Amino acid sequence: MGWGPDPIWSAGAVESNIQACPSGLCVSLKLNVDDGTEFMYPGQYVQVKPSGDTDVNPVFLAIASAPTGTPPKPTPPGKKKAKEEADAAAGPEPSTPEPATWEFLIKKTDNNDWITNIKPGQTVDVSQVMGGGFPIQDNLDGFKYDFPTQNVLLFATGSGIAPIRSAIESKQLNISPAGSGGRSCTLYYGVKTPDDMPYVSKFAQWEELGVQVVPVISQPDLPCESGAVWKGRTGYVQNALEEDGVPIPRNSGALLCGVKGMCESVKSELLESGVFEGRVLFNF
Repeated sequence: MGWGPDPIWSAGAVESNIQACPSGLCVSLKLNVDDGTEFMYPGQYVQVKPSGDTDVNPVFLAIASAPTGTPPKPTPPGKKKAKEEADAAAGPEPSTPEPATWEFLIKKTDNNDWITNIKPGQTVDVSQVMGGGFPIQDNLDGFKYDFPTQNVLLFATGSGIAPIRSAIESKQLNISPAGSGGRSCTLYYGVKTPDDMPYVSKFAQWEELGVQVVPVISQPDLPCESGAVWKGRTGYVQNALEEDGVPIPRNSGALLCGVKGMCESVKSELLESGVFEGRVLFNF
């Protein structure tokens, strides 16, 4: 497929498949897998295809739930090379498979109804976990850029909220409510209408974790089937960032996932404000 290594397939069982937002634009799918230890970093993904079907192209899905595996402990810089050589000589450590349930947020398209309409109890083929995810540990922790990361900015549009949710709930961002000693965090999340916004029910939970949630609606005048009338921020995510600014750019890091235009504009604004380029993180 051109993305990552060739897939190694194993079976996954559908636990649930529910509508993720009032418009029905996305579904929230839960899969039970035999081994969740490989999923260690927010932003990692898997390929999924119909069980035993070689004619349907697999879909690439970022895992939306928190990681179910344990990442290795960081190695001090001076000992990194020695550890890499020792690990190479010893070979990979055997791990005991641990069953897990992963959640995915899937935008409906013209050619993926086989998975957006899948029923609980059905099985699918799931690849090994792929990608390195957001390189949080390497770029936000420690003093790689001389200034510690004290502020985390999150940016997502549409179903791009999936890996951002994983990061929020992973505890790897080291965020906490104001006055608790951890990092501050703001999430800018953009969709077309209020009815297109998944995870609204999680916003209060994320706020308790220390995330200031800033929903941004690009077409607030479009009628919503739910009857929702939007009175919050409007425009695009990059507009909201421009309006708010970055209070402590040298001590800030960012995670981005969404449409190309948003990612490019936000990255440009962050760099111009003084955020280190290495702290503007993507999961691909």
